[in-house]
Formats: sequence, C-alpha cells, structure tokens
Amino acid sequence: MASSVEPIPGEAAAIADLSRSRALVVADYHAGLEVALRWDGVSVPSNAAARRDRLLGLKAETNADRVIILGDFGNAIGAGPEEEIAEIHDLLAALSCPVTVVKGNHDGDIEEHIEGIEVTPAHGIRIGDVGFAHGHTWPSPDVLEADILCTAHEHPQVNLTDEVGGGRTERIWLRGTVNPEPFAEFHGRSFDGGAPFIVFPAFNDLVGGTWVNAQKDGFLSPFLPDGLSDGEAYLLNGTRLGEYTRI
Repeated sequence: MASSVEPIPGEAAAIADLSRSRALVVADYHAGLEVALRWDGVSVPSNAAARRDRLLGLKAETNADRVIILGDFGNAIGAGPEEEIAEIHDLLAALSCPVTVVKGNHDGDIEEHIEGIEVTPAHGIRIGDVGFAHGHTWPSPDVLEADILCTAHEHPQVNLTDEVGGGRTERIWLRGTVNPEPFAEFHGRSFDGGAPFIVFPAFNDLVGGTWVNAQKDGFLSPFLPDGLSDGEAYLLNGTRLGEYTRI
C-alpha cells in the first residue's frame, strides 16, 4: 500500500499511513510557550493540559499507533524551563506509544531531557515513503527522495479581509509539489522533483506565523518559496483558497 498524508479536517494535524504504521503527525507544538510569553510581559494562562488533551483525543479518534512531532516540540532553545520539561514529560507519559521528534530549531538539546523516544537530526528522517523535516535547515537527500515531503517551521497563515474591511488571521496548510532546483543546487546533485510537498500549520494556536499573502515579510525556511511549486493554501476545515500568491 502506498503511503499517504492527509490532514484531519478542522485540526492542525494529519494522519500519515506509512508502510508499517499509522502516525498522527503534528508540528510546532511549542510546549511551554506561555512561560516565554510571561518573560516578555504577556500574561497568558497555561494551555498545557488543553494541548495535551487535544493531541491525545486526536490519537484516539484516528487509531494512530505512533506520533510524529515535526519539530519544535519544545519552545525554549537549549535547556527549557521546568514547566516546559514537565509539559513534555506529562504528554509522553500519557501517549504510551512510539514517538518520533524531528528536531527543530527550538528543540536544542531536547534529547538530554527525555528518554525512550526517537529524536532525529535536524535534516530529517524518511519513514517508509514519506520524508519528514522541520524546515529550518535543508532536508537530507534521503528525505528529498521520498514520495511525499512534509515540513513545518513556517507556521503558515493567511490574513483575510471581509467586505467591510474587517480582518482575521487563519492557520493554513500549504500544499504543492517539490521543485528540485534549489535542493539540487544546495546538495550538488540532481533530484527528480514533482513529489507532493506539504507545509504543516502550527499545532500550538498561540504562536505567530508567516502570512503567505504578505510577501514583504518573506519565508523563514531556506528553501521556501523556491522549493515549492504550484503552492496552494487550505484552511484547517479543508477550504481551498487557491494559489497562495493570489489570496
């Protein structure tokens, strides 16, 4: 059976049917974010329990047998504060299933604070026919040669304006295909390209993000937007907004 990655309607999460497993995939969990916000003078109650329960509920509803965190499991670069580490430990204890953390730029030395889970290098990992990389650095050739490429880091969003001038920001999925040219230039070798390319929204709804329809701010990933061909935006509820450059 071919691998597939399908967003869960209404959620910033997807199900990846891999060769030998069914994975719940989320990106940019940012455990302990509220601690960092308090350091910045913003008083926000902890949403740790709500985040944990939401992820546990999705795992149960989808019958996933493993969980993949697509980078930035934690929020503090380097050794996180006690609240952040406690949130991570509580979630892992409740999951009781194999967990893979694809290391993101906020994860620092996270492998020194947690045991019993797989932490991959920053360039990502290929599981079955799907390549997973956080996106703050270039994916490895093995990841790029997968049938599907999944990245995160960008926290993609759109700013929507209604007919009376009101606006709102929505998290989105970016979906397109791999343009091999920038990856070939970086790695000094050719790639086929054309594989489905999915940029995940942030699971943590308190983080900011890249407004893909406000290009003056640019993208964060070194391979975006050039590495994404035919990119289209989708709201979490599945609504297709069309080419993100025309929203």
